[in-house]
Amino acid sequence: MKVLGTVGLPGSGKGEAAAVAREAGVPVVTMGDVIRRACRDRGVDPAEHHGAVAQALREEEGEAAIAERSLPLIEDALDGAETVLIDGLRSPVEAERFEEAFGDDFLLVSIEAPFETRAARLADRGRDDTDLDRESLRERERRELGFGMGEVMDRADVTVENTGSLAAFRERIRDLLAVEAEP
Repeated sequence: MKVLGTVGLPGSGKGEAAAVAREAGVPVVTMGDVIRRACRDRGVDPAEHHGAVAQALREEEGEAAIAERSLPLIEDALDGAETVLIDGLRSPVEAERFEEAFGDDFLLVSIEAPFETRAARLADRGRDDTDLDRESLRERERRELGFGMGEVMDRADVTVENTGSLAAFRERIRDLLAVEAEP
Protein backbone atom coordinates (compact mmCIF):
# COMPACT_ATOMS: atom_id res chain seq x y z
CA MET A 1 0.00 0.00 0.00
CA LYS A 2 1.17 3.51 -0.83
CA VAL A 3 -0.66 6.80 -0.19
CA LEU A 4 0.79 9.92 -1.82
CA GLY A 5 -0.39 13.31 -0.61
CA THR A 6 0.29 16.35 -2.77
CA VAL A 7 0.71 19.90 -1.54
CA GLY A 8 1.39 22.99 -3.61
CA LEU A 9 0.26 26.52 -4.33
CA PRO A 10 -2.39 27.16 -7.01
CA GLY A 11 -1.12 26.38 -10.50
CA SER A 12 1.85 24.35 -9.29
CA GLY A 13 0.72 21.12 -10.96
CA LYS A 14 -1.30 19.22 -8.36
CA GLY A 15 -4.16 18.74 -10.81
CA GLU A 16 -1.79 17.49 -13.49
CA ALA A 17 -0.28 15.03 -11.00
CA ALA A 18 -3.80 13.82 -10.24
CA ALA A 19 -4.48 13.44 -13.99
CA VAL A 20 -1.34 11.29 -14.35
CA ALA A 21 -2.53 9.11 -11.47
CA ARG A 22 -6.01 8.70 -12.95
CA GLU A 23 -4.57 7.81 -16.36
CA ALA A 24 -2.50 5.12 -14.64
CA GLY A 25 -5.56 3.71 -12.87
CA VAL A 26 -4.52 5.11 -9.48
CA PRO A 27 -7.53 6.41 -7.52
CA VAL A 28 -7.44 10.10 -6.61
CA VAL A 29 -9.12 11.68 -3.59
CA THR A 30 -9.32 15.44 -4.06
CA MET A 31 -9.59 17.34 -0.81
CA GLY A 32 -11.06 20.31 -2.68
CA ASP A 33 -13.96 18.06 -3.74
CA VAL A 34 -14.70 17.44 -0.06
CA ILE A 35 -14.92 21.22 0.42
CA ARG A 36 -17.02 21.69 -2.74
CA ARG A 37 -19.44 19.03 -1.43
CA ALA A 38 -19.65 20.88 1.90
CA CYS A 39 -20.40 24.11 -0.03
CA ARG A 40 -23.26 22.44 -1.87
CA ASP A 41 -24.55 20.92 1.40
CA ARG A 42 -24.62 24.46 2.82
CA GLY A 43 -26.38 25.80 -0.26
CA VAL A 44 -23.54 28.08 -1.38
CA ASP A 45 -21.63 28.35 -4.64
CA PRO A 46 -18.25 26.60 -4.35
CA ALA A 47 -16.69 29.06 -6.80
CA GLU A 48 -17.48 31.95 -4.49
CA HIS A 49 -17.33 30.36 -1.04
CA HIS A 50 -14.69 27.60 -1.23
CA GLY A 51 -12.18 29.32 1.06
CA ALA A 52 -14.79 30.50 3.56
CA VAL A 53 -16.35 27.04 3.84
CA ALA A 54 -12.94 25.41 4.23
CA GLN A 55 -12.17 27.81 7.06
CA ALA A 56 -15.62 27.26 8.61
CA LEU A 57 -15.19 23.47 8.55
CA ARG A 58 -11.86 23.80 10.34
CA GLU A 59 -13.39 26.12 12.95
CA GLU A 60 -16.46 23.89 13.48
CA GLU A 61 -14.84 20.43 13.35
CA GLY A 62 -11.19 21.08 14.12
CA GLU A 63 -8.08 21.68 12.05
CA ALA A 64 -8.13 18.12 10.67
CA ALA A 65 -11.74 18.40 9.41
CA ILE A 66 -10.96 18.11 5.70
CA ALA A 67 -8.56 15.20 6.28
CA GLU A 68 -11.09 13.44 8.51
CA ARG A 69 -13.78 13.83 5.84
CA SER A 70 -11.30 12.49 3.24
CA LEU A 71 -10.20 9.39 5.18
CA PRO A 72 -13.26 7.23 4.39
CA LEU A 73 -12.85 8.06 0.69
CA ILE A 74 -9.16 7.09 0.80
CA GLU A 75 -9.87 3.88 2.68
CA ASP A 76 -12.59 2.94 0.17
CA ALA A 77 -10.15 3.57 -2.70
CA LEU A 78 -7.52 1.39 -1.01
CA ASP A 79 -9.97 -1.52 -0.97
CA GLY A 80 -9.39 -1.92 -4.70
CA ALA A 81 -5.96 -0.38 -5.26
CA GLU A 82 -2.40 -0.56 -3.98
CA THR A 83 -1.78 3.17 -4.43
CA VAL A 84 -3.97 6.24 -3.84
CA LEU A 85 -3.14 9.89 -4.48
CA ILE A 86 -4.57 12.57 -2.19
CA ASP A 87 -4.78 15.84 -4.09
CA GLY A 88 -4.36 19.09 -2.21
CA LEU A 89 -3.23 19.01 1.41
CA ARG A 90 -3.19 22.45 3.00
CA SER A 91 -2.25 22.23 6.67
CA PRO A 92 0.28 20.51 8.93
CA VAL A 93 -2.57 18.94 10.87
CA GLU A 94 -3.85 17.31 7.67
CA ALA A 95 -0.40 15.89 6.92
CA GLU A 96 -0.11 14.63 10.51
CA ARG A 97 -3.54 12.99 10.29
CA PHE A 98 -2.56 11.10 7.14
CA GLU A 99 0.82 10.16 8.64
CA GLU A 100 -1.05 8.81 11.67
CA ALA A 101 -3.51 6.87 9.49
CA PHE A 102 -1.01 5.41 7.00
CA GLY A 103 2.38 5.52 8.75
CA ASP A 104 5.36 4.73 6.56
CA ASP A 105 3.01 4.10 3.62
CA PHE A 106 2.28 7.85 3.41
CA LEU A 107 4.52 9.96 1.16
CA LEU A 108 4.12 13.75 1.22
CA VAL A 109 4.97 15.35 -2.14
CA SER A 110 5.41 19.11 -2.55
CA ILE A 111 4.84 20.34 -6.10
CA GLU A 112 6.45 23.72 -6.66
CA ALA A 113 6.78 26.37 -9.37
CA PRO A 114 7.52 30.12 -9.38
CA PHE A 115 4.63 32.61 -9.03
CA GLU A 116 4.77 33.90 -12.63
CA THR A 117 4.76 30.36 -14.03
CA ARG A 118 1.77 29.42 -11.90
CA ALA A 119 -0.11 32.63 -12.76
CA ALA A 120 0.40 31.97 -16.48
CA ARG A 121 -0.84 28.38 -16.11
CA LEU A 122 -3.97 29.51 -14.30
CA ALA A 123 -4.66 32.14 -16.94
CA ASP A 124 -4.17 29.56 -19.71
CA ARG A 125 -6.61 27.07 -18.26
CA GLY A 126 -9.24 29.72 -17.39
CA ARG A 127 -10.93 27.66 -14.68
CA ASP A 128 -14.28 28.96 -13.49
CA ASP A 129 -13.23 28.91 -9.83
CA THR A 130 -9.94 30.74 -10.35
CA ASP A 131 -9.88 34.51 -10.46
CA LEU A 132 -7.17 35.21 -12.96
CA ASP A 133 -5.79 38.55 -11.83
CA ARG A 134 -2.53 38.39 -9.95
CA GLU A 135 -3.72 40.20 -6.83
CA SER A 136 -6.56 37.69 -6.41
CA LEU A 137 -4.06 34.87 -6.83
CA ARG A 138 -1.80 36.46 -4.20
CA GLU A 139 -4.79 36.73 -1.83
CA ARG A 140 -5.66 33.08 -2.40
CA GLU A 141 -2.05 32.14 -1.68
CA ARG A 142 -2.05 34.19 1.54
CA ARG A 143 -5.21 32.37 2.67
CA GLU A 144 -3.77 28.94 1.86
CA LEU A 145 -0.40 29.76 3.44
CA GLY A 146 -2.40 30.91 6.47
CA PHE A 147 -3.62 27.32 6.84
CA GLY A 148 0.05 26.34 7.16
CA MET A 149 0.66 25.18 3.59
CA GLY A 150 4.21 26.55 3.57
CA GLU A 151 5.06 24.42 6.59
CA VAL A 152 3.60 21.34 4.88
CA MET A 153 5.63 22.08 1.74
CA ASP A 154 8.78 22.45 3.85
CA ARG A 155 8.29 19.09 5.55
CA ALA A 156 7.53 17.14 2.36
CA ASP A 157 9.29 13.83 1.83
CA VAL A 158 9.81 14.71 -1.85
CA THR A 159 9.84 18.05 -3.69
CA VAL A 160 9.02 18.12 -7.39
CA GLU A 161 10.09 21.34 -9.14
CA ASN A 162 7.54 21.75 -11.92
CA THR A 163 9.47 24.18 -14.08
CA GLY A 164 10.50 22.01 -17.03
CA SER A 165 8.49 20.29 -19.71
CA LEU A 166 5.09 18.75 -19.13
CA ALA A 167 6.47 15.41 -20.29
CA ALA A 168 9.27 15.53 -17.71
CA PHE A 169 6.84 16.46 -14.93
CA ARG A 170 4.44 13.65 -15.88
CA GLU A 171 7.32 11.15 -15.93
CA ARG A 172 8.45 12.25 -12.45
CA ILE A 173 4.92 11.74 -11.11
CA ARG A 174 4.71 8.29 -12.74
CA ASP A 175 8.02 7.44 -11.04
CA LEU A 176 6.62 8.46 -7.65
CA LEU A 177 3.49 6.43 -8.28
CA ALA A 178 5.71 3.56 -9.55
CA VAL A 179 3.58 3.08 -12.66
CA GLU A 180 4.52 2.73 -16.31
CA ALA A 181 3.50 5.18 -19.01
CA GLU A 182 0.71 4.12 -21.35
CA PRO A 183 2.15 2.86 -24.67
